Amino acid sequence: MLKVAQVLKSNGTDGELLMSFLEVGPEDIDTEEPVYIYFDGLPVPFYFESFNQRGTSRALVRLTGVHSLKDADELAGRDVFADYFEDEEEEDLTGWKVLGEDGSQIGTITAYEDIPGNLCIYVDTADGERLLPLHDDLILAMDDATLTLTLRIPAGLL
Repeated sequence: MLKVAQVLKSNGTDGELLMSFLEVGPEDIDTEEPVYIYFDGLPVPFYFESFNQRGTSRALVRLTGVHSLKDADELAGRDVFADYFEDEEEEDLTGWKVLGEDGSQIGTITAYEDIPGNLCIYVDTADGERLLPLHDDLILAMDDATLTLTLRIPAGLL
């Protein structure tokens, strides 16, 4: 997911928030799509109830489920993420060979499963199709020339 904003502070007593936008401008935000704020390491989706741009990089917003000063203060300082910008930047790995960290061939990538905060790949292996997480911590190497992806695959996933 792409970090798109940060909640600066609450505004008023009924849950309104002041957000500062980073990589994208407020005008680029799709208010029909959810944004995500992490709690305990997991992305929690929020939808916009209102969105009022303030200047070139800020907006006053209301998010679903945030209806009090206490709720808004809990979000102050947190980063805001969106996943609808990622499609433009992701490289298509369909057809790439997946190798284990020892260099053994695991299989071929056939598709993606875009679970918010946890992109996974479907790999066609000798034992059937497997769903594997595609996380930066697990990627050991990517070779565009040979179309190979080397992964550290946690025990039990194959």
